[in-house]
Amino acid sequence: MIVDQITCSELKFGKILYKALLTSVLLFAFSSMVIALDLNNLTNADREVLQKEIRRYILENPDIIFEAADLVRKREAAIEILEDEELIKSNYEEIFYDNYSYVGGNLDGDITLVEFVDYKCSYCRKAAEIVRELLKEDDNIRFIVKEFPILGEASLTTSKFAIAVKNIGGSEKYKLAHEILLTLTAEPNEIYLRRIATELKLDPNELLKEMKSDAVLKEISRTAELAQKLQISGTPTFILGGQFLRGFVPLEMLLQVAQSERKK
Repeated sequence: MIVDQITCSELKFGKILYKALLTSVLLFAFSSMVIALDLNNLTNADREVLQKEIRRYILENPDIIFEAADLVRKREAAIEILEDEELIKSNYEEIFYDNYSYVGGNLDGDITLVEFVDYKCSYCRKAAEIVRELLKEDDNIRFIVKEFPILGEASLTTSKFAIAVKNIGGSEKYKLAHEILLTLTAEPNEIYLRRIATELKLDPNELLKEMKSDAVLKEISRTAELAQKLQISGTPTFILGGQFLRGFVPLEMLLQVAQSERKK
């Protein structure tokens, strides 16, 4: 596998090498001419001949451009996977065992799915159904939710409310609140939050007070700091085992990644 052939020490040099890859491929295509020329001391006439030959070769073999671009993309993807693995490894405890995020699914599962979520994110709402299906189809997955409100005041309010529910009512109440908030289209004003609290059989006044607590604000702040370390800037973002999955991900892909991670 291409990732296995790259060591971490190559990371700092890899991206520089990519920029030269296309040129290298083209030069290789007519290496006999290059060998005959001193590239450090080209005359204007030599440079013109070389440029014409490169142009002629590209026009006669246009597929080489796509082949080179594909090679660059694969190389960049391989480097990105390694960089992601390093980020996960260096922040492992905070990602998987922070002692404050909601943990559900199979608590003894052999693989963990982490989701950075914003309740006002339309793709997070779409992903919610996918996650539910995933946990049904694969009952050996531990599931963690990271509250990551990045889309404005309404996002922040709903995250504060969800965390307050967790702090006061526990994981089962949080799970219910999480599902409700992912379907909430109205602005999360006090009237709606009190209604949800009553639906959850929790004291609305206690929840509204808890939303302003240091514990709630600290959790949001810590998650934001973790997201910055992990270079996460959007939602939903998933970590499944040792892989980052950014944006909306189909169920089939999540199932495939789960199986591949188990084989490592």
